[in-house]
Amino acid sequence: MKLLRRKSGPAIGGAKEDAALRYLEDRGLKLESRNYRCRQGEIDLIMRDGGCLAFVEVRYRKSARFGSAAESVTATKQRRIIIAAQHYLQRHPTRLDCRFDVLAMTGADDIQWLKNAFQLA
Repeated sequence: MKLLRRKSGPAIGGAKEDAALRYLEDRGLKLESRNYRCRQGEIDLIMRDGGCLAFVEVRYRKSARFGSAAESVTATKQRRIIIAAQHYLQRHPTRLDCRFDVLAMTGADDIQWLKNAFQLA
C-alpha cells in the first residue's frame, strides 16, 4: 500500500497568506501588492511600513519537526525574492527604503515576524 504524503496546497498557502496579511495590517502596515510575480521569482506580500517598503516572504510549517518555517527561506529563495523585488522596483520606482521580511508560521498559532531577515548580498 502506497502512503500519500499530503502537501500544503494552494488553499492552505492562500489561507496562511491571508492570516499573515491580517497580522501585518493589525500592526499598521499597508498592502501595496500581493503575489507579485516575474519570471525569476515571486513576492508574497509587498507592504508599506511607514517610510519603508517591506518585501515579505510568508512561510508555513505544520510543525518544526523537520526545521522551522524561517529556516526554509534558503539562500536560493532569498536570491529569487531579491530579483523579484528589483523587477518590482524597476516598474514601480520609489524613494522609500526597502527591506526583506519573513513571516514564519508554525502550527496553529506560532508566528514570528523577522524584519530585515536578509539583505542584498
